[in-house]
Amino acid sequence: MSIKENLNNIKKQLPDSVRLVAVSKFHTAQEVIEALQAGQTVFGENRVQEAAAKFDEVKKSFPNASLRIIGQLQRNKVKEAVRIADAIDSVDRIELLDEIEKQAAKIDKKIQVLFEFHTGEESKSGFEDPSLIVEALQKIKDGAYPHIAPRGFMTMAPFTEDKNLVRASFKKLRDLRDQCQKDFPEFDLSELSMGMSGDWQIAVEEGSTMVRIGTAIFGARDYSQAKKD
Repeated sequence: MSIKENLNNIKKQLPDSVRLVAVSKFHTAQEVIEALQAGQTVFGENRVQEAAAKFDEVKKSFPNASLRIIGQLQRNKVKEAVRIADAIDSVDRIELLDEIEKQAAKIDKKIQVLFEFHTGEESKSGFEDPSLIVEALQKIKDGAYPHIAPRGFMTMAPFTEDKNLVRASFKKLRDLRDQCQKDFPEFDLSELSMGMSGDWQIAVEEGSTMVRIGTAIFGARDYSQAKKD
């Protein structure tokens, strides 16, 4: 099926309250443009260098294309990430917030962030201690990061056939969000980015507001596109 047909098929199954993030890593700018022409506007990329080359080109014709960084972010990539992205969904440590604020301040840009939380044994990134997320939110509340807008949380469920473990992972993130929202009512922490091609239905049942789907939209990834980032 075409990218347009794949998108239509997925969107028919998604509730209106859930946004689709089309994960375009290792896919070409032309494929992103095909998705945009089919009505998709929000994209997720893991690698900053690849995303910059792709979306600098795409946005010339489609300035409404919205880019979210969803991969683990090194400090030396933050400057470029802040320049090209509308949101950084993979904030996994307070030191990263320091660098995002530093780079966003230089270009006077307010950038949305999600806190990535480690909810499963297979996950290799994300905050493991909820108290550190509370500390980060307190710092934002106290004015330490005026160019950062917290919007919610992201997680990756464990790679397992056990749907109960997957569901527990998503519930853990929702419970964390609910507690943080209660403790910090001045912020809108409503976003829950959870669920990918193999488990998004469970994620939606557990309150996901954003699912990240790639292969089911674009087909198999072309790893020749994977330049060192």
